[in-house]
Amino acid sequence: MQIDKDQSPNPQPKALTVAEYFAGIGLVRMGLEQQGWSVTFANDISEKKYEMYRAFFPHHHNHYVVRDIYDLDPTSIPETILATCSFPCIDLSLAGNMNGIVEGKHSSAFWGFIKALEALGNGAPPLVMVENVPGWLLSNKGNDFRATVQALNELGYACDVFTLDALRFTPQSRLRVFLIGAKRPDSFSDLRALPQRPVSLLPEQLRRCMAANSDLDWFSAPIPAPPPLRTNGLSAIIETIDEADSRWWSEFEVQRHLDMMADAHRKRVADIAVAGTVSYRTFYRRRREDQQRVEVRDDDLSGCLRTAVGGSGKQFLVQAGNGRIKMRAMTPREYARLQGVPDHYPIAVGNVQALTGFGDAVCVPVITWIARNVLNPLAKQLPVPAGIQYG
Repeated sequence: MQIDKDQSPNPQPKALTVAEYFAGIGLVRMGLEQQGWSVTFANDISEKKYEMYRAFFPHHHNHYVVRDIYDLDPTSIPETILATCSFPCIDLSLAGNMNGIVEGKHSSAFWGFIKALEALGNGAPPLVMVENVPGWLLSNKGNDFRATVQALNELGYACDVFTLDALRFTPQSRLRVFLIGAKRPDSFSDLRALPQRPVSLLPEQLRRCMAANSDLDWFSAPIPAPPPLRTNGLSAIIETIDEADSRWWSEFEVQRHLDMMADAHRKRVADIAVAGTVSYRTFYRRRREDQQRVEVRDDDLSGCLRTAVGGSGKQFLVQAGNGRIKMRAMTPREYARLQGVPDHYPIAVGNVQALTGFGDAVCVPVITWIARNVLNPLAKQLPVPAGIQYG
């Protein structure tokens, strides 16, 4: 994957400009850049994520503000075509506490994004993209999702929404909901096309959610069907690690984890261990019926990457074949590859910091696909803030 890194000391502004909120380690930027977008402002509260961001992107000090989103000075935010918002998912996720965007300590940061847009007034971008986990549709009995759409409607944005799974681009199962807000999307206002969308973009859960909120201000962009789901590819992203490397677990640890498996999962590993070729499987440690269990996937794919904190956050690897079974934690580089990040993205921080940075990010080719098929067509037809011109 080629990443267009701006090497000029004084980069010229591009037509498609972005303000990136909850920017993290820069994977939204990385995906958008592939389709001609240029980030002119980025914000995140995490110094550790910024540490990873600045190792890859030049001139980061010119546009990246490490600060609570509620404390941003709106006069320091440039006018852009697009604002992106990957607000914290922990209060919406099934792996979290489901406190929602009102009561939740983390996900309520979404309202800081709304506050920033309000403060920009007529200079607010004509396009916004908000993304989060599928639990966003369910938290607080669906009221949290409705509240986010209502808030954007009140700022003049009609909304479109769809789901997209990273498994259509990389060997990682990672379903996300994407909400696109557009000011006066007149040419795309026909909602009759929405039911014709493929289930990959409009699954039944989302269809029901939209039906329950049909009174809100929606629009329907002509989005094509995404690529088919992948069925393999994990093995291709595995790092080659010497057998003597200390990252491989001891025989005692391997056996301990085998003992934590239910019969079906233990047999799954045993079957590939007796094969004449080496295979890889990912697994999580889970709490099931008051005991810890090891659950192993039955395919050459990865489960959804998460942050490296919490009991079920980390993802682990089984290497089996030729009568042997080996296990270890997945590496930061493997996490990066599953997120579509090229190997020249430097990883100079500790394992937990890196795994959390990648696990809490977006899948790069997903964002590129959205830019090409949704954002770029919209940007050509929408009004832009004063002072912004397309090239």
